[in-house]
Amino acid sequence: MTAGERAVGAPVVHAVPTAAPVATAATDGPVALAVDLGGTAMKGAVVSEGGGVVAELTRPTPAGDILGALVALFGDLHETARTSGRDVVGAGVATPGMLDEQRGIVQYASNLDWRDVPLLDILRGELRLPVAVGHDVRAAGLAERTFGAARGSDDFVLVPIGTGVAAALVTAGGTITGATGAAGEFGHIPVIPGGEPCTCGQRGCLEVYMSGAGVARRYREAGGEPLSTRRIVARLGEDPLADRVWGEAVEVLAHGLTTLTLLLDPRVIVLGGGVSHAGDALFGPLERAVSAGLAWRDRPAIVRSGLGGDAGRAGAGLLAFGAAR
Repeated sequence: MTAGERAVGAPVVHAVPTAAPVATAATDGPVALAVDLGGTAMKGAVVSEGGGVVAELTRPTPAGDILGALVALFGDLHETARTSGRDVVGAGVATPGMLDEQRGIVQYASNLDWRDVPLLDILRGELRLPVAVGHDVRAAGLAERTFGAARGSDDFVLVPIGTGVAAALVTAGGTITGATGAAGEFGHIPVIPGGEPCTCGQRGCLEVYMSGAGVARRYREAGGEPLSTRRIVARLGEDPLADRVWGEAVEVLAHGLTTLTLLLDPRVIVLGGGVSHAGDALFGPLERAVSAGLAWRDRPAIVRSGLGGDAGRAGAGLLAFGAAR
C-alpha cells in the first residue's frame, strides 16, 4: 500500500459525496474496480491489491434500472483510475441473493428484484475487463480473512448482523457455498420451535429475535417506543423492557453460535453489521452464554469485524484481482 492510499477499514478522513468519487494523488501499481451492491446503496472503489483505497464512490441503488446504474458506476470508477494514472486490471462485484458463483448468475435476490440475472456475462460484455461476481457475505468473509479480524485463519465464521443476519462459513480454507449457492442463511435457522413468524414463512428464525429490525420490532410490539436497536441498547440497565428484549436476542444468538460451533469447529467467530457496535452489551453476555452452551469444549474467540462496512467492497476487490490473474 502506497502513501496515496488508505488501508481497507481505516477511517475516511474526508466526506465522500454521492455524486463524484474522491481520488488521491496518482501512484504506481495496478488497481481493480470493486462494488458492493446492496438493496439501498452501491459502494464502489478503486483498490490496490494490497488493500489500499485509491478512490471511492457511493451511489443509491435505484428502484428501476439497477444494471444500468451498476455499469455506470463501474464506468465512473474506471475513468477516475485512468485519469489518476492507474492501470485497471479487473472488476469485481459483491451481490446479495442466491448466486451461482461459477457461472456468475444471480438466481434470486429479493432486495434487488432479480431472478436468473446473468450478471457476470453482462458485466464482461459492458466493461471489457476480467470480471468476478461473488456473494456479498462470502466476499466480506474473504476480506476479513485477508485484511481483517480473521486474518490468517482457515476456520472461521463471519456473521454480519444488520437488518437481517447471514454468515460466511470457512472451513479448512474453503468457503462453504452449498449445492444451490444458498449456504449461510444463518438468520433463518429456526431456533425457537413454534416461535414468532418470520417474513420467510418459517417460525422462530434467529433474525426474528436478533437483528437490527427484529430487536426494534419486538421492543415496539411489547409496548415500547419506536426506537432503533442502538437506542434500545443505550437504555439497558434502566429500562426493564429493553433488558428483556435484548437479553432474549443475545440468548437466541448464543444458541445459534453454539450450534455453529459444534457443526463447524471454527477458530474464531467474527461479528459484523450494525448490531456488533453494541460492544460490551453484546460481547460479554454472548461469550458467557456460548461458553455455558458448550459443556465439553472451549468456545471459539468471538470478535468484532475488523473491516466493518468496507468488508464486502474489499472482498469484491480481491475477487477482481483473482479474475485478472
